[in-house]
Amino acid sequence: MPGGAWTLGDREVTRFGYGAMQLAGPWVMGPPADHDGALAVLRAAVQAGITHVDTSDAYGPRVTNELIHEALHPYPQSLFIATKVGADRDAHGGWPTARAPEDLRRQVQENLQALGVDTLDLVNMRMGDADGPQDGSIAEALETLAQLQQDGLIAHLGVSNVTAEQVAEARAIAPIVCVQNMYNLAVRHDDDLLDDLARDGIAYVPFFPLGGFTPLQSEALSAVAQRLSATPMAVALSWLLQRSPNVLLIPGTKSVTHLRENVSGAATVLSEQDLAELDTIGR
Repeated sequence: MPGGAWTLGDREVTRFGYGAMQLAGPWVMGPPADHDGALAVLRAAVQAGITHVDTSDAYGPRVTNELIHEALHPYPQSLFIATKVGADRDAHGGWPTARAPEDLRRQVQENLQALGVDTLDLVNMRMGDADGPQDGSIAEALETLAQLQQDGLIAHLGVSNVTAEQVAEARAIAPIVCVQNMYNLAVRHDDDLLDDLARDGIAYVPFFPLGGFTPLQSEALSAVAQRLSATPMAVALSWLLQRSPNVLLIPGTKSVTHLRENVSGAATVLSEQDLAELDTIGR
């Protein structure tokens, strides 16, 4: 797989993974329009060699977890499934926060049941809101998950949509194996955090690999992509893999064809000239 492997906690995973969010219906609500197609994408991801799948019981809700169970259970020993808690879904498709201890315990149980496992490989504690990370303590939420980890329901802990201060606070409470934040060529606010985590052997999992680009930045990315006879998405994914060895990718798709395009595109090799030119986009 592009980028090789990374040790996530005590498990080796492919740096190129798969994010299941897009398998749910519109606005991440309800079932997929093509149920069999969704199962085919999950099976194709595993058959291609991907061992890191990202999901949440809030997707659907419950839809992506049930699809993963139907498509892949009993799971290959190599498969590592990461999920997240911290939000519910309302009737309008909103994401109301749900971080009280009783909410988190319920969400962990829902993930366990839908995925059909006794222990979750990784649970990310999602903070902030749809606008991004927000200041505030993560202590109560992380302490709740740490207790569930001690109880044997969670193998590894991560944090998502967080500030650098929240990462530091979380690490003081329990071992953290990954941070999942928005980051890409155009959105580089986590540069220092990413490098700090790399030095400490902690994974960084960016979401929205093409989010937040201005038209001018998109033009610069497209120019490099055209020179390499590649797509902008391929270049963006490849840049992330080359940015740091602790970066793990979880691009999502509903299409087997698109999945294969993402895998092959992420293997695009960027020269020092390409990297220098791309590095100006988010600066």
